[in-house]
Amino acid sequence: MDLEFSDYLKRVRAHRAELRDSVAAVDEALAAPVARQDAWLDRVRTALGELAHDFRVHIDLTEGEGGLYADVRRTSPRLSGQVRRLTDEHMRYAAHLDSLLARLDGAGPVGDLLAFREEVTALMGQLVRHRQAGADVVFEAYEVDIGGSE
Repeated sequence: MDLEFSDYLKRVRAHRAELRDSVAAVDEALAAPVARQDAWLDRVRTALGELAHDFRVHIDLTEGEGGLYADVRRTSPRLSGQVRRLTDEHMRYAAHLDSLLARLDGAGPVGDLLAFREEVTALMGQLVRHRQAGADVVFEAYEVDIGGSE
């Protein structure tokens, strides 16, 4: 592995840690009492906004020019199907985050707060599994653990 790619993987690792922390912040916000509706909504809105930003950076980092997924497709074409699933998930999860934020910003009804919390909680689980699948693809392609905790 050349030095430039090694440095790139360090950036990916660091960003994965940020993304993990953003998901944890949303989980923490969701755990606050819903009965304090205004405070709860503000906290969830702030955490989701940060997560949406970090997720866009994640997409740019992995799918952008010279990104990780292009290299995986080039060096390990057998993983192209897994990469395609990850990029499809990027579009779906980014759209879902944008929809949640729009609802919190008044563009649509939030509705029942307990149902909204359940919807966001389910999305957080999907994002955790997405991170795991991404780490698996990188390991299969390069035999490098990008775990995200460093």
